[in-house]
Formats: sequence, C-alpha cells, structure tokens
Amino acid sequence: MQKHNIPKLNFPKSSFKIKEANGRIYIFDDTRNKYLLLTPEEWVRQNCLHYLRKNKNYPGSLLAVEKSITLNNKLLRYDIVAYSKAGTPLLLVECKAPEVPITQSVFDQIAAYNLKLEVPYLLVTNGLSHFSCKVDLENSKFIFLKEIPDYKSIYTGS
Repeated sequence: MQKHNIPKLNFPKSSFKIKEANGRIYIFDDTRNKYLLLTPEEWVRQNCLHYLRKNKNYPGSLLAVEKSITLNNKLLRYDIVAYSKAGTPLLLVECKAPEVPITQSVFDQIAAYNLKLEVPYLLVTNGLSHFSCKVDLENSKFIFLKEIPDYKSIYTGS
C-alpha cells in the first residue's frame, strides 16, 4: 500500500481492497458496497469503519456512512452513525484527513450535527488522534472517555 503513498494511521492494521483506474486510486467501502475515490479523509473513514466493526464489534449492518441531514435549512453530511437494532443512533463519528488538526471548530461541527441527531456518544478522528465522549444532553456537556467505546458498552437494547 505504501506505493500509493497512503499514510500510516493510528488504527490497527486492516486489509482493504484498493484498485487503480484512469490514474486514480479507489478503495472499496464494505458498508456502501462500492469503490470510492481514495482521498485522505476517505482513508481515515475506511480505517475507522474497519476499527469499529472488527475491534469494537459494531454490526456493519447498523452503520450508516455519509448520510445527509438538514440543519438550519442547510444540507449537511455526517461521516458515520452507528445505530441500535431498534434504529436509535448511538455513536456519531466525524472524520478528518490526517493533516487536519482536531480543533474546537471540529468539535463545534459534530456538536451542531448532534443538535439534530441527539446521539449519546461522539467520536472525532483524523486517523492519528481520536477523541470520544459521552454527551450529557440534559446539562449540555461532554464527558471525554479514555477510549472509543465498544458497541456492547453503549447498546442498551433500545
């Protein structure tokens, strides 16, 4: 994979289907079941998806990727949402390219998405740094976690 100049990320090693066509590199997205242009952000998103499925036991069938939401009459796209079996959103993920630092504006972005989705757990990653937190919706605060929660720990059966 290094021949494509793909950066090493802070996720466990995973294998991906990568192909080249018309001088461009594509990666297969198991969730959307198609090849996508391999951008730095897509590389982070695919690594994060593999990590959630393989290391944190999130069911692939309960992950939604790059879906649109409307907020204040603006059409926005979130990166990943993990759902419960009943369809309740559990984890909202915002992925950035490795060269994009995780700043307050990134947290503001995911917090804005969460005004609409009201998801109890958030994850922000650029593939190198990961920040996850539990959202206290009643008190409008974030409780940062030491590690990314696994599916079983946040799925309450609802």
